[in-house]
Amino acid sequence: MSDSRGETDPALGGKRVSDTSPVSLVCCDVVGAAAADGQVLERAFAEAIATQGLVTGTAAYVRSMVQFDRTRGWPPAGVMRSLFPDDEIRAQVANLAFERSFHAAVDRFGVLPLPGANEALAKLTAAGVKICLVSSLSRPALSLIMERLDWWQRADLVLCADDVARGFPWPDLVLTAVLRLGIADVRDVAVVTATEGGALAARRAGSPLVVGMLSDLDDAGRLRRAGVTHLLADIGELPDLVATRGGITTMGLTTASD
Repeated sequence: MSDSRGETDPALGGKRVSDTSPVSLVCCDVVGAAAADGQVLERAFAEAIATQGLVTGTAAYVRSMVQFDRTRGWPPAGVMRSLFPDDEIRAQVANLAFERSFHAAVDRFGVLPLPGANEALAKLTAAGVKICLVSSLSRPALSLIMERLDWWQRADLVLCADDVARGFPWPDLVLTAVLRLGIADVRDVAVVTATEGGALAARRAGSPLVVGMLSDLDDAGRLRRAGVTHLLADIGELPDLVATRGGITTMGLTTASD
């Protein structure tokens, strides 16, 4: 007996018709859909660790920035704990400094939606797809970005690191969205992200469609290694990809195996 996904009982001689079902939820990493470029996050991080004596020109600073690069997409608090594993107080102080610096960096550099992002989200909503905007940032940091982007009305649900036990690269954000929005199957979920941490979270949650947004922060190779199924240079292509579940390659779209 076959189900709606095309799985069949070989004993009945059935043939597989399709391996896909319509996407009913898109979990979109806010940082992946907004041009809060590397300057904002990197500058805030650098200023935060400077409060702990890790300043430019030192070997400790270089090691810390390498760790920051390896953990893109993680909650800032988690990154700080990875830097100061034996000193929780120091990690907390550094995280508080990050929160202040992040707000100041957004004020200085601004944040804008990627070209085509507003239109892509609107098309998905019009097609009946639910939208969950997710981020491993704290609630105050994510709220700041949401306000600047005027995105509160563009999502059915907004989740941040404070809403779950673990942020990226763990699957909690994606699975919480599935539960809260009443999605029947995680195989009906697409995840859009620009970071390795986000891609790992999507794969761990069981999402079959993991879309990596190409940027200067994560090259194609890094996103492929993290498990993305597709790469997009233009977020405006997202509605077409979601509509076809990757069955048809459209202009500007590459599969992760290309």
